[in-house]
Amino acid sequence: MSDAVTLDRTEAPPTRLRVSGMDCASCAAKVENAVRRLPGIEDIQISVATETLTVRHGPGIDARAIAATVRGLGYGAEDPEATTASDTDTPELPWWRAPKALLAFACGTALVLAYAIGHAAPVTERWAFLVAMMVGLVPVARRAVAAAWHGTPFSIETLMSVAAIGATLIGATEEAATVVFLFLVGEVLEGVAAGRARASIRGLTGLVPDTALLERGGETERVPAASLRVGTTVLVRPGDRVPADGTVLDGESAVDEAPVTGESVPRRKGPGEPVFAGTVNGDGALRVQVTAAARDNTIARVVRLVEEAQEAKAPTERLIDRVSKVYTPAVVGVAFLVAVLPPLVAGAAWAEWVYKGLAILLIGCPCALVISTPAAIAAGLSAGARRGLLIKGGAVLERLAAVTMVAFDKTGTLTEGKPVVTDVVGFGRSERDVLSLAGALEGGSSHPLARAVLAKAAEAGAPVPPAFGAQALGGKGVTGKVGGLDLFLGSPREAAARAALTAEQEARVSALHGEGKTVAALVVNGVLAGLLGMRDEPRSDAKAGIDRLAAQGIEAIVLTGDNARTAGAVAGALGIEAQAELLPEDKQRIVRELQARGLVVAKVGDGINDAPALAAADVGIAMGGGTDVALETADAAVLHGRVADVARMVELSRRTLANIRANIGIALGLKAVFLATTVAGLTGLWPAILADTGATVLVTANALRLLRTPAG
Repeated sequence: MSDAVTLDRTEAPPTRLRVSGMDCASCAAKVENAVRRLPGIEDIQISVATETLTVRHGPGIDARAIAATVRGLGYGAEDPEATTASDTDTPELPWWRAPKALLAFACGTALVLAYAIGHAAPVTERWAFLVAMMVGLVPVARRAVAAAWHGTPFSIETLMSVAAIGATLIGATEEAATVVFLFLVGEVLEGVAAGRARASIRGLTGLVPDTALLERGGETERVPAASLRVGTTVLVRPGDRVPADGTVLDGESAVDEAPVTGESVPRRKGPGEPVFAGTVNGDGALRVQVTAAARDNTIARVVRLVEEAQEAKAPTERLIDRVSKVYTPAVVGVAFLVAVLPPLVAGAAWAEWVYKGLAILLIGCPCALVISTPAAIAAGLSAGARRGLLIKGGAVLERLAAVTMVAFDKTGTLTEGKPVVTDVVGFGRSERDVLSLAGALEGGSSHPLARAVLAKAAEAGAPVPPAFGAQALGGKGVTGKVGGLDLFLGSPREAAARAALTAEQEARVSALHGEGKTVAALVVNGVLAGLLGMRDEPRSDAKAGIDRLAAQGIEAIVLTGDNARTAGAVAGALGIEAQAELLPEDKQRIVRELQARGLVVAKVGDGINDAPALAAADVGIAMGGGTDVALETADAAVLHGRVADVARMVELSRRTLANIRANIGIALGLKAVFLATTVAGLTGLWPAILADTGATVLVTANALRLLRTPAG
């Protein structure tokens, strides 16, 4: 008996499906409602970001039944493991060849033909628009019926179907056809946005090279990077990307860690120091022992963090979908009661009250209500785009208005993203001579600090003579000869080993370090001749941008992978707090901690290292000039790179929300007035048409006022 009981309780392995065509939270809700109605379902995890459905269930149901249910709703459902190979070889269809796009094209074409036919033969106009409407409405209505059958009776497809059929019944066939077409266009745009977001997540993995040079038996062999095991050794040549997280065994080189940490200056790496997958090796070969498999490396963790954050942050449910749960059945119910109760109960004339019922159905037609929010959003988005403020949809606009804390990245966001020479100090030589000699040694280098020295020399008009025998000393500096002078340019510590520094000179070095600056010391013939202070400086409008946020009651903080001294100097100049030396997961953790304190957090960044925090924040904002991944992961982007534009974006959001509230008031207010006058017999079908059309015109005109949003 106990064996039988144990057998009955045996759990089937979870079923995992890739659900194509699932582009929004309402899609996910329909799929979840349908699958939950199946017998034996224990738990469901669904992700719009990755198009996956994972179902835990008992042995009484299998994957085929679950997939059939999902397909019945109009979505694709396949085993993701079975489709992986084909996905790799066959790129996804372009958006204009997707089924939703083809349906929108067909409906739009039919609508244009209906206008042409109606103009040429007015007697056929109604039938032409009816056919155009049916081209788009039949598939939508089928989805509405399927959703209702599977537990979602008042989906947005139901709302559109009721609106179109109601408009047709009272003769507004042209309007019905247009509403259906615009609904289909909205679905296409939603699918395009969701597809781009998914592509950006997959693009993160492109940072890790496909192959690696594996050391085996004293020789190197090129192998797939995904096959590297913990403990194996790889050779990373100058200019190559590091194929896995690991520890340096031999060699010394400058490694560009910007993709992972956001550090503006490459870091010297030597034996015993860690390196991260996806970072770029600089000037020396490195032997690296692998410490993490491909699925656990830094970039893979970033991908998982982005996906998890996007899944946890459900997008704002579309207003019309929420309202339709009550509004649509209420309107249909009221219209039905008005049409049948007076004749049945009081013996009133059927024709009169059916006429009133149809008028109420038209008054209740949600066209004005449907357009009240999108019209304001479209105007707000257009006003923002004209000023370089890219906001990805109405849900983002809504969240922006509630922001109470902005977490800024430092490098390339609050700062220009490249070091500049801020101080030139000469000891026994002019500043111009110091720049001239330093520039001579850096003439053949592409290092960011070298470019900063050369740019400062050009700005000061200092000549840069040729250097002879120039040689880079790994992690120390560069030596060479200019006009018979022996020169060294490098770290103050190494300079002190070549020339005795006075107390005054050491104090100047300490002062520059205290300001968060990188210091290069110039030694000429064994004597300290000058110091160069370099730092990635704040953007010219950074302080004004922070002050503008503060004026709106919004706090600011700096979250950066850069060193604490530099971060503190930049944040101090702006009057805000800084947290430094952070990895991507640290930034995401701090964003979560701020949210746990009840703050609504916007994260502003420009790099791949910001992607998890951008996704975890209530609003992620990419700074102009940032990476494609940052721009795609973020909810919004400041294209012109102005810090003050973050405050302008919040201001635009608040104006747009006020406009939306006014639009909803106009739409519902006019409907309430005409509902009362229609029941009282004061108005009929024509005033009812004016109630709907007039409300639509007023709502649209009010929304267009947002286009006059001031640029300042």
